[in-house]
Amino acid sequence: MTSSEVRKRFLQFFREREHTIIPSASLVPENDPTVLFNTAGMQPLVPYLLGEKHPAGKRLVNFQKCVRTNDIDDVGDNTHLTFFEMMGNWSLGDYFKKEAIGWSFELLTDKKEGFSLDPRRLYVTCFEGDKNAPRDLESADIWRKIFKKNGVAGERVYFMPAEKNWWQPGPDGPCGPDTEMFYDLTGSLDKSMTKEQFLKAEKDQKIVEIWNDVFMEFIKKDDKVISKLKKKNVDTGSGFERVCTVLQGKSNVFDTDIFAPIMAVSKTLASDLKRQRIISDHIRTTVFLISDGVSPANTDRGYVLRRIIRRMVFATDTKKLDRKTIENFVDLFVRDYGLTYNNILEQKIRIIDEISKEADKFANALDHGMKEFEKIAKKDISGSEAFTLFSSYGFPIDLTVELALAKGLKVDKKDFDSEFKKHQDLSRAGAEQKFKGGLGDTSEISVKYHTATHLLHQALRKVLGNHVSQKGSNITSERLRFDFTHMAKMTDEEKKMVEDIINAKIKAKLPVHRVELSKAEAEKIGALHFFGDKYGDIVSIYYIGNSLDKAFSKEFCGGPHVENIGTLGTFKIQKEEAVSAGVRRIKAILTNLS
Repeated sequence: MTSSEVRKRFLQFFREREHTIIPSASLVPENDPTVLFNTAGMQPLVPYLLGEKHPAGKRLVNFQKCVRTNDIDDVGDNTHLTFFEMMGNWSLGDYFKKEAIGWSFELLTDKKEGFSLDPRRLYVTCFEGDKNAPRDLESADIWRKIFKKNGVAGERVYFMPAEKNWWQPGPDGPCGPDTEMFYDLTGSLDKSMTKEQFLKAEKDQKIVEIWNDVFMEFIKKDDKVISKLKKKNVDTGSGFERVCTVLQGKSNVFDTDIFAPIMAVSKTLASDLKRQRIISDHIRTTVFLISDGVSPANTDRGYVLRRIIRRMVFATDTKKLDRKTIENFVDLFVRDYGLTYNNILEQKIRIIDEISKEADKFANALDHGMKEFEKIAKKDISGSEAFTLFSSYGFPIDLTVELALAKGLKVDKKDFDSEFKKHQDLSRAGAEQKFKGGLGDTSEISVKYHTATHLLHQALRKVLGNHVSQKGSNITSERLRFDFTHMAKMTDEEKKMVEDIINAKIKAKLPVHRVELSKAEAEKIGALHFFGDKYGDIVSIYYIGNSLDKAFSKEFCGGPHVENIGTLGTFKIQKEEAVSAGVRRIKAILTNLS
């Protein structure tokens, strides 16, 4: 079954079960400062999991673009990726465990509509229970009945702790137990295994997780369950690449048809298999990040992108990546993903330019770094010296070790890891302070700042022109940060005009309303949206003003917002600065809040 067939069959399966297909959200989270990227399918849907009505209904299905870099050093093995697509279906207060588990089994095993997997090679895990929630006996019972009905013998249900069978996006928010499905890749495992045998088979990658059903029943605050959700939700799914690996009978994701054309190019750049895989993974992640508006930089998302590009270039034998090769890669992504994610096609030239510039910068940094390396390579290299090469010259530790080995020298890797961890802890502490009280917890102050971004967006368009469009936002309990398109530095007069417009609207105590419209109607009335088509034909619009036709601000948005902007106090711009070519950033505060 080709990856294209898997994509079509999955969407069709749930469409026939009354699910609405919704497009993927951007990799850059909209108004969620708690994470740099969307790392799971549920993240863009948090407002709806918390109870807000989704314009597309109670049953949804989609492919969500995701990036995770916590396991970046493991990329190159059989399973780890930095970019992947999460395929999932959703119930927002509609069906629950019985239907979700039943459909999961059908999807995986049905020969006509599903993936035709052998049910005798399936095993499942359920939540064993802890102080937050009881053992999930209901899911286990449903599974045992399904196996019995389908003539699947043996013990196949295992209870696992929260580390394995509990899902939450962070310390705060909707959460709940999950049940995970595993598939025997070998076809030779016993029909009935002990828990210890099952865990060993998983560790040996003889079985792999193929599907996952999360039952969101609870809300956590500071990592403790504080209450139940008003409505029970279901979030199911799996990594698209992993599913294709199993369905195509491959031992690793890089042998699937998803990666075959990319690997063909990578093999011309590196002689080592692991490095070929790193190049293939990282170029894909790079293309998708840049197509969603991220540019290489020294902080936040831009730093992650810069690191990925540099790791990719370092993985090549020559430690260089020319523009022609980059164009060949990008052409493959336009061909294979252009119809599904049209921003790759639209951003093609920018993607090529950004990768080429960063690859050249890294090549130059390596040249300078080599001079520094030669200075210190008179003896074994300390961890702090290796970290200086990494932080100041972009030398990956692998390169330092490789060069030192050629000279018969050692590198104090343990001390380097300590220095690196210290750097990470400092960065994480800064990020935690920066994101403290963010919109992710829907606190009152965060909601006020979120509403203020709508006012700022419209005021900027009035002062600077209609070319202004939102490129991102970040909200904490202390301030808002708003990125927008504009070529020139704002004058003091322009900043004062923006403040005056916003404060006049706040003083007028305008109400905030939400309506649902067709996408065509929303665009016709001038509602702004710069994060892509997210909700299909019906969209959620928030407008500020007494009537929709005369509203000051109208935007596609999932909320939440204040009911009246008179509670926002006084708006004050603290700083206006450049982010990248053609993108400016404003940091602002609200004072005298009521």
